[in-house]
Amino acid sequence: MSGHGAPANDVSSIKAQGLHLRVAVVAASWHEEVMGGLIDGALRAAEDAGLEIELVRVPGSFELPVAAARLAPHFDAVVALGVVIRGGTPHFDYVCSAATTGLTEVSIRTGKPVGFGVLTCDTEDQALDRAGLEGSSEDKGYEAFAAAVNTVAALRGAGA
Repeated sequence: MSGHGAPANDVSSIKAQGLHLRVAVVAASWHEEVMGGLIDGALRAAEDAGLEIELVRVPGSFELPVAAARLAPHFDAVVALGVVIRGGTPHFDYVCSAATTGLTEVSIRTGKPVGFGVLTCDTEDQALDRAGLEGSSEDKGYEAFAAAVNTVAALRGAGA
């Protein structure tokens, strides 16, 4: 099970500490049902944390890094949401690698947390099971948002 050993996704400390964070959510447009679930999960996490977000939509997961790079200097954190489903060509590998490497580089270069909510699945059923929809076993949109804002809080607590 992929969620085994995952940390708690509690964002209530953000609200309790009165942190007023600016968070951008950049979301791909492919696979509308899965993306709807991921975005809804991020919105629920933002509400639980008492935060508002700026939502930016891009065509696909390949475009997430450039959008995150442009947004990161203006926000405390960025949450990247997307889904890539394996097909019969190496395209899956190229897009997954580019999105992962690009988002990592944005975070390191800007010093801003980037929540990684890009699903890389073999099947659409796997993606739906992780999208936070009714009946899903996981809510990766919520988890990505929680990871980003809790990292901001941890770094501020460490004086960074």
